[in-house]
Amino acid sequence: MTAPLPAARPRVLLTGASGDVGTRLRPLLLQAYGTLRLSDIVEPRTPLAPGETFMRADLADPAQVAGIVEDIDAIVHLGGFSVEGPWETILQANIVGLHALYEAALRAGVQRVVFASSNHAVGFYGRDRPIDHAVPPRPDTRYGVSKAFGEALGALYADKHGLRVLNIRIGNVADAPIDRRRLSIWITPADLMQLVRIGIEDPALRYEIVYGMSDNARAWWDNRRAHELGYRPTGRAEDHAAAILGREERPDPVGDRFQGGSYCSQEFDHPEPDASGRGGVA
Repeated sequence: MTAPLPAARPRVLLTGASGDVGTRLRPLLLQAYGTLRLSDIVEPRTPLAPGETFMRADLADPAQVAGIVEDIDAIVHLGGFSVEGPWETILQANIVGLHALYEAALRAGVQRVVFASSNHAVGFYGRDRPIDHAVPPRPDTRYGVSKAFGEALGALYADKHGLRVLNIRIGNVADAPIDRRRLSIWITPADLMQLVRIGIEDPALRYEIVYGMSDNARAWWDNRRAHELGYRPTGRAEDHAAAILGREERPDPVGDRFQGGSYCSQEFDHPEPDASGRGGVA
């Protein structure tokens, strides 16, 4: 069983630190916790700040993963392959690598894992009704399957071994939404950081799934669980709606029906999806 976090600021590891989201979170995490260990398979895009250290690691190599989690209290796990790809690529980076991370975390006494899940774990739900954190996974890609696996693996380590796990089904992290779909799923870096801090600091947290979105009036997600945990988003997607809705966008007969958008369209060879969003017509 894991112990409470230390009274001093926790020692935090950020994987996937060289990616776009990791680069946006770095200064926020450093400001909150004073020191920050970064890891990725490539060097960070920007120079290290005072208090940051970097350790290169391939998540599919258990020995390297064991090294990056040593003396760490909490892991913010953004690492892995962040878009759709071939099965072997997804398998090694997002499934084998995540298992190695949880195993290493358990052995090293890590207390918290904040897992960057994705809206693509539930991408084949239709846009006609909101879904909450408790719906069964309906992934839209192999990438989405890996995120659904990650949520399930986190549940195993929380229930069996006492790790405290927050899964964030992230929409789109950016300074502003850029199209109609993102009006529903957008999240600011500051709002994502709010959720990350809940995962690292909430004393009662055991295992949770929340949605990574800002205050989006057009949301497809019921994010009440995040609000029950103290989440108070400040970004407002509707502030950007007028400019976005005035633009013409290319229609996508499949993607426009489902929450996963173009990820649902990729390799889609089913009959025309029906109005319920369940896939092909029976």
